[in-house]
Amino acid sequence: MNRSVLAVGGHIGDMDLAAGPTLAKLVGEGANATIVALTPGERGHPRLSPAEYERQKVAEGEAFASAIGADFMVLGHSEGFLPDTDEVALELATIIREKQPDLVITHWRHSSQRDHEHAARLTERARYLADLPMEHELPRHAVRTLLHAEHAEDLRDFVPTAYVPIPDEAFYRWVGAIRHQAFARGETDGFRHIDYYTALMTMRGCQAGYPRACAVTDLSGPEITKLSGP
Repeated sequence: MNRSVLAVGGHIGDMDLAAGPTLAKLVGEGANATIVALTPGERGHPRLSPAEYERQKVAEGEAFASAIGADFMVLGHSEGFLPDTDEVALELATIIREKQPDLVITHWRHSSQRDHEHAARLTERARYLADLPMEHELPRHAVRTLLHAEHAEDLRDFVPTAYVPIPDEAFYRWVGAIRHQAFARGETDGFRHIDYYTALMTMRGCQAGYPRACAVTDLSGPEITKLSGP
């Protein structure tokens, strides 16, 4: 049976960077993957208006997901103002009920970005609500595994509990997809995201005994070895 995975980010591009190589690996193994951005991340361009950059980000997010073989969704919340409420958690829980993922990946709980912290809490809450008996047109669903990915802005107290080996095919598919996103190339804030995450995978691979790997934190423990095999 194919694995189904859902990756939830605060902004378009967050999970493309932090979980993209893992998603590319799992899709290559036959999994169904969906990337959900809770906001477009529309306020991060030094020259474009939020409306202009939102259109660009949505197009880039769609193209990235298509390139690695994933589905893509962006919700209608605004960057910097993502509410940490049951209403948003229920919105995400409905997606979980619809997509029926075995695995959900999101941000680490502690971040310099409030939207990232809210995304982590919303995902944890949505996981609970998706399996809660209630009047809903979609059946309840229990997510077996919730992982927190390693993101450059979410490093406070992040300690890996496992490593996901990233084979060459998945790595190069990720590179080919992410390089078409302007922010990932450093065109918005000057940060060399692609170089950073490539070096990070090499470093984590050294720790784990693979050429490349992504670090994840699993606070519950189940099923993690299924992602960590060769």
